[in-house]
Amino acid sequence: MKIFAQISWLFATIVILVSLTLMIVTFHILPKPYSRKLSAWLIRVTTFFTVDIEGKEDPKAQMFLLNHQSDLDIAIIETMSKRDIAWVAKKELFEIPFFGLALKLPQDIAVERESKTSLIKLLKDAKHVLKNNRVIAMFPEGTRSTKEEMLPFKSGAKIVADANKLCVQPIVLMQTSKYYNIKKFYYKPGRIKAIYMESFIADKNDENWLSDLRIKMQKVYDNELANNPSHR
Repeated sequence: MKIFAQISWLFATIVILVSLTLMIVTFHILPKPYSRKLSAWLIRVTTFFTVDIEGKEDPKAQMFLLNHQSDLDIAIIETMSKRDIAWVAKKELFEIPFFGLALKLPQDIAVERESKTSLIKLLKDAKHVLKNNRVIAMFPEGTRSTKEEMLPFKSGAKIVADANKLCVQPIVLMQTSKYYNIKKFYYKPGRIKAIYMESFIADKNDENWLSDLRIKMQKVYDNELANNPSHR
């Protein structure tokens, strides 16, 4: 069974690479953001995972904040939303051959940890993205967490949201690492659940809204895990 899961992982990984290649090839041919949407849907259809959605996307949302467990997370959100999404990712990812091009072409936002100059660039890039009516998507944990407890949220999301008084919509993804885990070379098709939470306007006078949001998102995650046996 383990060998089958690893073979499935290899197949899914090849699908992801082929899909990224398709996105790169069609980027200057198709209108934005269709090359990325096409790539995401190819991953979703070919790897046989489906998405159950609870709640609704706020059309006024300017920032999505999501928990992060798997490399499937981006494809999930891209197939859920019709919006042109600008993903915030570590600068090192932009420097990876081939994969970095898939981030640079759509003009996603690179951020360098522990760098004050990078923070200034982050704010500048965020303003540019917003002027083009794109929605900013961030994983405030800063990295993948395959455990059931979310990591502490980094301050970057709050800084960007506060500076622009953004309408923020949190999204909770349920156990995506259960279906695709790059560290364990594991993949299996299944039904993934995504939960849209209520959106809100970022208030810089509330110093704790990001840490409080983590608690709220964790509660939604825990409640869903407790009440839906399919996640176990």
